[in-house]
Amino acid sequence: MRIRPSRSRTLRGGTAAVAAALVVLGAVPALAGQPEPDLGVGTIAPVEGVQPGSSFSTPLTFLNKGTAPVPAVWVTYAVSPGLKADETHENCSYYTVSSYDEMPGANVASCRIEQPLKPGVVYGTAEPVSVEALGTAFRDELRVTIGVDEPDPGDGGSSRPVRGTGDPLTLQEKAPATEADRRAHPEPVAEAGVSAANTADFALTGAEAKGGAGDEVTATVTFANKGPARVQGALDESVATVDVRIPKGTSVVKAHGYCDAVTRTHYRCGTSQSWVDVDGGESYPFVLRIDKAVGRTAGEVSLTGQERPFDRNAANDTAQIVIETGEGSDTSGSTGSTGSTGGSTGSTGGTGGSPSTGGSDSTGGTGTGGPGSSGVTGGTTTGGTTPQTGTGGNLAATGSVPALPLAGMGAAAVAAGGGIVWAVRRRSTSRES
Repeated sequence: MRIRPSRSRTLRGGTAAVAAALVVLGAVPALAGQPEPDLGVGTIAPVEGVQPGSSFSTPLTFLNKGTAPVPAVWVTYAVSPGLKADETHENCSYYTVSSYDEMPGANVASCRIEQPLKPGVVYGTAEPVSVEALGTAFRDELRVTIGVDEPDPGDGGSSRPVRGTGDPLTLQEKAPATEADRRAHPEPVAEAGVSAANTADFALTGAEAKGGAGDEVTATVTFANKGPARVQGALDESVATVDVRIPKGTSVVKAHGYCDAVTRTHYRCGTSQSWVDVDGGESYPFVLRIDKAVGRTAGEVSLTGQERPFDRNAANDTAQIVIETGEGSDTSGSTGSTGSTGGSTGSTGGTGGSPSTGGSDSTGGTGTGGPGSSGVTGGTTTGGTTPQTGTGGNLAATGSVPALPLAGMGAAAVAAGGGIVWAVRRRSTSRES
């Protein structure tokens, strides 16, 4: 389920405000008569099968593709939230960048290396850069840049830079560059996926409510990531999709803004971001009208959308919305529609709603009844517990971790002269209503 543009965080201000928050990782304009630096980072091989809590190292190479020496450079490496620098260097500053717009956060190390880079010579770090995979590691990435200007941590969305205390990070000459080396160092930025052998438990919680014919009740369905891994999905796609089947005898007065109607009794809900942190998730309140008393009636909630080979607990992949509607001749508790819900991608469209930062199991909201209503309060039903109306949803698959989506830490990078410009945008605090 694609995240609609209206759900994305918006940039603050116009082009001028964005330009003021740029992080310049490339060269400043050259003085008259001086060539601009032309620097490249070598291709980085993907890292796979890392154990959470362990460290890995990767060699980094750089090339001055210009015709004049470059007296000093800044080497910056940024990793997604499941990773962090394993050691510190005295010539490096370390800070975190908060998530912003549709981009996840990052842990950053920015290092000043004061040694000349001769033209046409391949350089490598004296020691491979060491990175630690945290307990939340799963689908992560490493991004490395080189430039001649000090990077700016941003416009207030970063932590205070902290200077390292270990031996300095240095570069060593490796060999004169060949044509193959030049092709292997095409840009002043390179990135690679990092795959950790980890799992995550996506869980659903349903709701319970009680009322009489004509009443409106609120039933809040929640989706949560119980960890231990933080999960990054495909960029611009909902990290999970939740199918909601409305209980028989009720109708939807208002659905959450992230939920699209498939039919009058079937809704499909997405997420506000393409990732979900541990204990993060979404809450989807539905305002339902009890159209007639049919006794105890239930609708099913199930996980669909992107495949989840990392989720090995199928018991909480389904839940129920249970409504006590009072005495009636029909107490079957059947759902509003039938058919398989597994694996569908759903439609887009729909409007309104506000992003939720839920993630722990939550209770339904308080109903707002019509004339003569009792103002009833909804409760919750957790996936895998009674009452239950069948399995539904996707069974958790097993197998290897899928290919890593490069989630877009570098999507904001644009070429600027001989270097790179990375727009650091803070996530807007505004929410949709």
